[in-house]
Amino acid sequence: MQQGRIIFLVVLTTIFLLLDWYVFQAVRTVWHDSPPTTRQRIYALYWSISVFSVLSVLSYNFLGTEWATWKTLSIGFTFVFFVSKLLVAVVLLIDDLGRLFRWTAQVAVSHGSNTQGISRSEFLSQAALVTAAVPLATMSFGILSGAHDYRVRRQQIYLPNLPKKFDGIRLLQISDIHSGSFFNKRAVQGGIEMILNEKPDIICFTGDLVNNETKEVNDYIQLFEKLKAPLGVYSTLGNHDYGDYRAWASAEDKRKNFEDMLLAHRRLGWRLLLDEHLPIQVEGEAIALIGVQNWGTGRFPKYGKLHKAYQGAEEYPVKILLSHDPSHWDAQIRPEFPDIDLTLAGHTHGMQFGIEIGDFRWSPAKYRYKQWADLYREGRQYLYVNRGFGYIGFPGRVGILPEITVLELRSGRA
Repeated sequence: MQQGRIIFLVVLTTIFLLLDWYVFQAVRTVWHDSPPTTRQRIYALYWSISVFSVLSVLSYNFLGTEWATWKTLSIGFTFVFFVSKLLVAVVLLIDDLGRLFRWTAQVAVSHGSNTQGISRSEFLSQAALVTAAVPLATMSFGILSGAHDYRVRRQQIYLPNLPKKFDGIRLLQISDIHSGSFFNKRAVQGGIEMILNEKPDIICFTGDLVNNETKEVNDYIQLFEKLKAPLGVYSTLGNHDYGDYRAWASAEDKRKNFEDMLLAHRRLGWRLLLDEHLPIQVEGEAIALIGVQNWGTGRFPKYGKLHKAYQGAEEYPVKILLSHDPSHWDAQIRPEFPDIDLTLAGHTHGMQFGIEIGDFRWSPAKYRYKQWADLYREGRQYLYVNRGFGYIGFPGRVGILPEITVLELRSGRA
């Protein structure tokens, strides 16, 4: 296993360095007439970024969780640099193919005599570097600002069978905290204060408390345990909460990690629903809150047992389900449980990238998930997909900002 990782890192480092060398040709072309001191500084800065990228990849693989902030930020900016340089390489490749074509034509016409190499286009080199500046600036802003630019999104949902005592109840949903990715504790605290300022009647968390292992949340217990609501705080598990994405030394270690996850929810004061339901009561009237473990289509695990969780909930006039993965809705919930009125999900993050202007929404997530953000309705059933409170992989958000959802439940028909 360790040998395989070393081979992978050697190959990845080689790819990084080859890409850096190729892109450096554009840097040399653009600054070849600059004063020597300026050229040296530009070249030094360029290769310093290259060394930083290699060190980031190595540190991400070998440093422990105590280096979590450094790992998150360094690998994030390495990704930004990689994407930017990849775009430069595409433009350079177009230039090089054109040069090759022109040189081949020159050789054919002159029959190989007195042919000269065709110099790289300075204009295309400049265009390539300008092209790289766009994702570099946009994605860097997404890390420094977008990652914690929390937005409160509000919806009214009309449920015909909602008991009168629940009319106007405010349900707040958060999802996909991914505490292992956090790098700005003060900003996260600001998001929690926004939640508390909403004064919701009930709070629901729909999974992915961590990235890979439970101990990632330890530094944030004191922040998230502040979340309180008169009718309680309830939670369920996401695909990242089981430790499936980490190589464990033994099955016992993985089992212990899961036990720690259950304990973490108790320390937070959140009532974790593991394939079960319970009544939410207001002045003698009640609705059912159902929670299932992760259940998703494709490569994601199906831990949840909705039939088990639902059993006994038939008597309640309204049923609200917490299920992390929105693909569960079409795959099982709607076909088999048509009386589940509202499902709350997360999981997609809107891929942390997209465009939202007014009612227009677009993200690459739409090509993987039919329901990827906001409110959906089929007949009398609703699904709300939260865009996520945190982030994973790329430590930022561009266009699709972190979300705090406030759903006002109303009695009657929309």
